[in-house]
Amino acid sequence: MTTRRRFTLTQYLIEQRRRFPSASGDFNALLLDVALACKAIARTVAFGDLGSMLGQPAPEVTTSVNVQGEEQKKLDVISNEYFTQMTEWGGHLAGMASEEMDHPYQIPATMQRGKYMLVFDPLDGSSNIDVNVTVGSIFSVLRAPQDVIDSGRDVVEADFLQPGTQQLAAGYALYGPTTMLVLTVGNGVAGFTLDPNLGQFMLTHPNLQIPEDTHEFAINASNSRFWEAPVKRYVDECLAGKTGARGKDFNMRWIASMVAEAHRILMRGGIFMYPRDTKDAAKHGRLRLLYEANPVGMIIEQAGGRASTGREPVLTVKPTALHQRIGFVFGSKNEVERIERYHSEPGAYKDDSNPLFAERSLFRA
Repeated sequence: MTTRRRFTLTQYLIEQRRRFPSASGDFNALLLDVALACKAIARTVAFGDLGSMLGQPAPEVTTSVNVQGEEQKKLDVISNEYFTQMTEWGGHLAGMASEEMDHPYQIPATMQRGKYMLVFDPLDGSSNIDVNVTVGSIFSVLRAPQDVIDSGRDVVEADFLQPGTQQLAAGYALYGPTTMLVLTVGNGVAGFTLDPNLGQFMLTHPNLQIPEDTHEFAINASNSRFWEAPVKRYVDECLAGKTGARGKDFNMRWIASMVAEAHRILMRGGIFMYPRDTKDAAKHGRLRLLYEANPVGMIIEQAGGRASTGREPVLTVKPTALHQRIGFVFGSKNEVERIERYHSEPGAYKDDSNPLFAERSLFRA
């Protein structure tokens, strides 16, 4: 009996590089450094409380609150260090930006600088650590501005403010029952599973594709009172099932880990919604554009899905700040387009849950 040969991540990247005969190999080397950081995080996560790594506030930082106003867990800090320490030395990066750092990270002056920039969320879903639910890492690779490459100057925030269409690669690592790395370099989406015996990411899902239609949606329903009318309309129609406007039953999911939500959608379809709402008028959404929405959006669209703010393609949004937040809807193409359509015709929906403005209200025509 013959066994099917599996490519390693290194072999896969070599195959991809052959599309660009003049490529230097720096890009591949950077992605392998990122993969190494993900392996280190996976091992640390796997030890859990055996390694005293559950979600306690980090003692080695002066404050346990990051720039987002969120409490930092010990693993948040350690994961951030894995990313910076394992990628800064290779000479491929001009700088980095992370959810856990207020400002861009400078490559030390003693090290060579390169032509790429890395943005990342080192540990997505860290609130799930204490209950042993899947978490992950998200990353994106950008090209540094030419003057940064030519001069070797320190990077500044403005250098990172590139729309998602300019990403060169995006991916996430998933730390669950198995450790997986899902990656796009602009030529489809591939999934790799970590072989713990070899210590190698092996290609197990060579061409991930998202079905255009779905019976599954994910949203934090506790925020329903803050939703805009188009989102409420969509969810109400899903909940109405076969007897409603959609004529079919839906299942609802919510893991509170975007990496896990994205992975489920890649595996079997679905739609994820963390839309803009009225809960905090100062925030235009919950998720970060540069190192959450853009990389996941690139992966989803490379797999045949759609990624949106609910109103427009998320990858076309021009960032205005390093830690900018945005509403985010992604998944099966037809469902995301439906939500976009509802936003373009908000007057078509009447929210009967509001007694003042329902048809039989004091304001009835």
